[in-house]
Amino acid sequence: MFDILFVMIFGLSGRVLTKDTDTKGRFSSPVLDVTEKQLIIERNQTFQLNCRGRWELHWVLPSGVPKVYHGTQIEETQCGKKNNQYCSRLTISPALAQHTGSYRCRYRQKQRKQASVYVYITDSQRPFVKVQSEIPDVVYMKEGEPLVFPCRVTNPDAKVSLVKFPFHRLAPDYRNIIWNSRHGFTIRSPTFFYIGLFSCETIVNEVKYSNKFLTHRPVNKILDVYLNSTGLVHTLQGQMLALNCTVTAEWNARVSISWTYPQKANGSATIIRRISRSRTNMLFYSVLTVPRLSKADRGLYKCHVTSGPSKRETNTTVIVYDQPFIRLKHRDGPVVQASAGQKSFRLTPKLSAFPAPEVIWLKDGMVAAERCSRYHVDGFSLVIRDVAEEDAGIYTILTGIQQYGLYQNLTLMLVVNVKPQIGEKTVSSQQPGIVQRGSRQALHCTSHGVPPPQIQWLWHPCPPKGLSPARLA
Repeated sequence: MFDILFVMIFGLSGRVLTKDTDTKGRFSSPVLDVTEKQLIIERNQTFQLNCRGRWELHWVLPSGVPKVYHGTQIEETQCGKKNNQYCSRLTISPALAQHTGSYRCRYRQKQRKQASVYVYITDSQRPFVKVQSEIPDVVYMKEGEPLVFPCRVTNPDAKVSLVKFPFHRLAPDYRNIIWNSRHGFTIRSPTFFYIGLFSCETIVNEVKYSNKFLTHRPVNKILDVYLNSTGLVHTLQGQMLALNCTVTAEWNARVSISWTYPQKANGSATIIRRISRSRTNMLFYSVLTVPRLSKADRGLYKCHVTSGPSKRETNTTVIVYDQPFIRLKHRDGPVVQASAGQKSFRLTPKLSAFPAPEVIWLKDGMVAAERCSRYHVDGFSLVIRDVAEEDAGIYTILTGIQQYGLYQNLTLMLVVNVKPQIGEKTVSSQQPGIVQRGSRQALHCTSHGVPPPQIQWLWHPCPPKGLSPARLA
């Protein structure tokens, strides 16, 4: 009775699993009830596959079998002499041409352990597994990889030709052009010849069927990515922000540009994309616009660029101010010092303002740059070249943002230090003067320097008679 029941459960396809044993190592991989590598079934028939294993089982079906298909049924039971094995039966009814493909039974927790069989479901009116619309499928030709035209067939004995538009027929040579009914045509080493429109063609009952493919050679090299603002972006609350991400890529490149920014979740920005061509490159533009900024919009804005496996990105930080402002104060106190003879000296107070203010420097009440050609304004600093004593004085920086009626001034005193010099030293004689003993003499020392130098007199006694000053030393 047990033998009859066993055949009924596991032998409905005409094949019986071998006698169950519990020897060590058996069912390390699932076992199907078919020994062939492929099955050929006619359309609208019912077919079943039985799988047995040591652990829970799971079926992986061809892509042509919908996940929800009324004709798919899976029955799972525990089996074996001690009910310590798992059995699963897959039933497809009715079987259709698009169900052609590989049926795999694997362990649910050990997915590398599996058994499979390829099932052809023949249909004289549907020789190709996929029925195309008028639009050809796109296949990608990648450098260093084979090119595959996936025109799978429902009958392993189908005679299929590969044709390049319009009439160039290519025969399999099984060296570079390989035909396989499960995969289609494979070109092992494709060249530029294989860029274009191709079709797989077969004739059944004097009717020609075809699958069409358009080959595309993707180009993934990104040459450059940059924003219209490379540094920090300062702006006011309520104003509009526009960031332009420009990508330069090779011809035929396909580029995807995306943004991350503080208010992305709220969709506060609009993004406009545009493509243009130059003589040598493709230019891709993505313009992110925030029409009315708030404090929540401040932060990091990133432009992400991908082209196949290639990835690049660039970013900028946006600072949003509540209102325009000028903050001006001394950097090192109201008095600064320079030295006569310096090649250059820079007067630089601490200035923080937005928008950028107009800056004018005065020296002793007059526009500094008009007083001397050695003065020039660099940013908001005043630079003095070849510092001289006459550069000392009172300097005033005037800042203003006329649009908003903001003005602020700051005064500095510049002290120019001058190295002390003794006036008589330049005209003194090499020989000491001779004066009468006991007479009264007045010696004068004139010096100049900033700050005023201190003068100290030193007396050196004359050497004894007959000794020169050199020998005395």
